[in-house]
Amino acid sequence: MLKIGELATRLNVSTDTLRYYEANGLLAPSARSAAGYRLFDQESERQMRFILKAKGVGFSLKEIQDLLKIKFEKHQHSCEEVKQLTIQKRDSVREKIAVLMQFERSLSKLAQQCCGGKEPAISCSILSELENIHD
Repeated sequence: MLKIGELATRLNVSTDTLRYYEANGLLAPSARSAAGYRLFDQESERQMRFILKAKGVGFSLKEIQDLLKIKFEKHQHSCEEVKQLTIQKRDSVREKIAVLMQFERSLSKLAQQCCGGKEPAISCSILSELENIHD
């Protein structure tokens, strides 16, 4: 059994990170010591590694909760469900990338139009363009 600080060290995260996941119902201490310290077992460590890996590939807290539910109730769920969650996340990421790429193109265009000189911004092409943008 590991105290929260020991588990945090093993996982290379802060104790606040573990408390955050505990507060959100994703991690629970296996027991408490006589002094009231949280104690975690190897299964807690495996679960936390799963959570961190899922977070590392971009799943949200809610999505991780969904994945954990499936993980704990594997016999009631299919691989298709897990794949669908993954594809939905991938598609969401692709949409965000497309929006960011449009931002980048627009900002590049604005930057190219500006002389970037030391003169007053009275006739700044970027400000003029932003004032004239129509939705």
